Amino acid sequence: MEDVLEVYQRPYRSERPVVCLDETFIQLIGEVREPLPREPGRVARYDSVYVRNGVASVFLAFEPLAGWRDVQVTDGRTRQDFAQVVRTLLEGRYREADKIVLVMDQLNTHSTARLYEAFAPEEARRLAERLEIHHTPKHGSWLDMAEIELSALARDLPERIGERADRVRHVAAWAQRRNQTQVKANWQFTTADARIKLRKLYPTFDG
Repeated sequence: MEDVLEVYQRPYRSERPVVCLDETFIQLIGEVREPLPREPGRVARYDSVYVRNGVASVFLAFEPLAGWRDVQVTDGRTRQDFAQVVRTLLEGRYREADKIVLVMDQLNTHSTARLYEAFAPEEARRLAERLEIHHTPKHGSWLDMAEIELSALARDLPERIGERADRVRHVAAWAQRRNQTQVKANWQFTTADARIKLRKLYPTFDG
């Protein structure tokens, strides 16, 4: 925990940006009947019956000090999906950075080993050398600020979206709005706070 909290205290450095990464899945829920549109004095109405069209996975990378996020919708949350997302970050927005300081939870796909499973050894090594990885502790995924952004995304999306392409458009529009206004995260919880408020997590010593 203190390792991640130390990372969040670092000043902004464009050559070594702190980026939080997390992923989730979203159900694709379609309508059986056309919803009744909103009218003056009446909200839009939806039929209680719906159809499930599977799920889509969402990877979200968030740079809290710059107020930038990137959201990628994939068919799954596999090791290869993770590797492709990381390469997109390294070769896209952060192609000029020396390293990305990457904060993630301890999901078994979150490892540089997955790069070697997806790419040739030389390519995997080149990408891995540009990562400085910090994992949140077990049961401590709340320390990953990308999780906060995923919650904001879930609140802003329509409740029912039946097609993957529509989901991609809605997610892209959400990210664009957030990036245009540069919504940042002002992280206040420090190591000193943790040692007081979470002291039960620390060992005690007699004498």
